[in-house]
Amino acid sequence: MIGAGIIGLSLAIELRKHGPGVLVVERGEPGREASHAAAGMLADCTVETPAILQPLATASAGMYPEFVHELQDESGIHIDLRDEGTIAIPPPQHVDNRPGFSTASLLPAPLSEMEPALSDPNQPAIYLKERSVDPRALLAAAVKAAKHRGVDISSGSSVTNVLITDGRAAGVATDKTSYASPVVVNCAGAWAGQLPPLRFPTRPVKGQMLAVAAKGVLRHVIRLPEVYLVPRSDGRILIGSTLEDAGYDKRPVPATIQRMHKDAVDLIPALHNARVLEDWAGLRPGTPDDLPILGSTSMPGYFAATGHYRDGILLAPITAHLMATLILGGKLDYDLAPFSPGRFAKA
Repeated sequence: MIGAGIIGLSLAIELRKHGPGVLVVERGEPGREASHAAAGMLADCTVETPAILQPLATASAGMYPEFVHELQDESGIHIDLRDEGTIAIPPPQHVDNRPGFSTASLLPAPLSEMEPALSDPNQPAIYLKERSVDPRALLAAAVKAAKHRGVDISSGSSVTNVLITDGRAAGVATDKTSYASPVVVNCAGAWAGQLPPLRFPTRPVKGQMLAVAAKGVLRHVIRLPEVYLVPRSDGRILIGSTLEDAGYDKRPVPATIQRMHKDAVDLIPALHNARVLEDWAGLRPGTPDDLPILGSTSMPGYFAATGHYRDGILLAPITAHLMATLILGGKLDYDLAPFSPGRFAKA
């Protein structure tokens, strides 16, 4: 297994449940790339989800309570899975102007009661029954649960290429050593396309975020086109995020962080004096069609589970289930053809 983000770790755990030994090779610290930097919105109700991906998104969101329960049970780490829901505030041009229509009818209670700290309690809004999760706690639990299951994790070495014997995958070579294996799975995220002999067109999409300390100010996730706010149970509020083609540059840009902070304060004035705890940036693995790359490649024994873009946290449970089923020769309950590596891979 190449890559110890949430996709690689979840798949490693799922495979170990069925018996095979698993080695995960990670270039850095396990769980410290895109998964660690994510906001953790389990947004399976968004108009941004491609229609072809919606069944997987819905199924994966439904798997989350049990997914989190298992990780907590095996790791002893509490994962902050929240189910208060999301308040989505649409842009003005998307508000339905039909006579008698009001987005208030799409809320379980008046907006002023649901989120009294909002600067404008009368603005149009829609309630979505979505969950959110703390990715950092999720990753810490996944690392510990994987080790509990007997998954071997080798960190600090970069995979340079997939080894081939008699036309099929035979392991991986790193900048320090090599590992033999009859099955190789590329879960390397934004770096997945850098490994010969097959090239996947994954690219890094930078996302900048910040966190402030504001306990009790916000209950629901708030999502606008230009900014979103994600409360945590420990009193933090995450503010994000950008979509930037900036290569592999993970440095936060002060002007961008300040702009997002201002957008958040405009929305929730009580955040003006909230202490900024940290800012950071992560690299999402994008693809040309914004769909993940899931399935077997043209090389026997070589599989890919990458390119999840903004949905890596959300899609981790269903990806682990489907890829483990495929690798172990079982019958898939969803069609992975639209996500096949073959639509991009070039020898």
